[in-house]
This record gives sequence, structure tokens and C-alpha cells, in this order.
Amino acid sequence: MKSKLALILILSVFFFSGCATTQQRLLDSDSSQVQLRSIQTRVFDTTDREKTLRTVMSTLQDLGFVLDKADATLGTVSATKLKNYALRITVTVRPRGETQLLIRANAQYNVQPVIDPEPYQQFFTSLEKAMFLTANQAD
Repeated sequence: MKSKLALILILSVFFFSGCATTQQRLLDSDSSQVQLRSIQTRVFDTTDREKTLRTVMSTLQDLGFVLDKADATLGTVSATKLKNYALRITVTVRPRGETQLLIRANAQYNVQPVIDPEPYQQFFTSLEKAMFLTANQAD
């Protein structure tokens, strides 16, 4: 009888300690997701979604990506870079208010999400330059 009670007590300690750890990790995950989303997202002062999608596609190609899929209705572009690794990126363009577009890039290295801000900064820096050149009709 005492051994059964001890076993139940031990199992319940493992069960409840596992739940507490899981909840803590979920809370950590939420804050890291917000931080990652801020790295992945930029706002541009334009309303021309089609031109912006074309500029996104050109920028990805300039960075060595091969376009996999583009959907103007959804406002998404997916591309892959296959040089010694598999880097996949999906860029979404959607309206933000009446005068801006929100652009979010989501990258994966093999099957892991890219959380390092540098690749996103490189993409957005190149995209900002391309958007400037497109807006000023430069080739």
C-alpha cells in the first residue's frame, strides 16, 4: 500500500513539474515570436502591391534565390536558395492602412526557422534599394 502511494506521489511530481516547464517554454516562445516578427517585418510607404511584388521577386533573384511560387491574389512569393544548403523564404505583401504596405519575410534553413536578424536585414536593405530605384524609374 505504501509503495503504491509512493509511486503515485513520484509520478504526480514528474507530471506536474513537466507541465510547469512546458507552460514556461510556451511563454518564452510567445515573446521570442514577437521579437522574431519584428525582425521579419517592414512597412513601406506605397500602395502599389503589384509593383511591390515584382520588386520582391527581382530582389530575391538578385540575392541568388530561385522563385518557386508567386501568387498576386494572396500577395505571396516563395523562393529557395540551393548553394550548399536549403534556404527557403516566403515573403508576404499586404496593405497596412490606406497608404502603406506591410512586407513580412519568413525564412527557413533546411527545416529550422531562421531567427538570426542578419539575413532579414540583408533582404530588407536590398529591397529598400530596389524600391527606391523602382519609384524613381531607374534601371
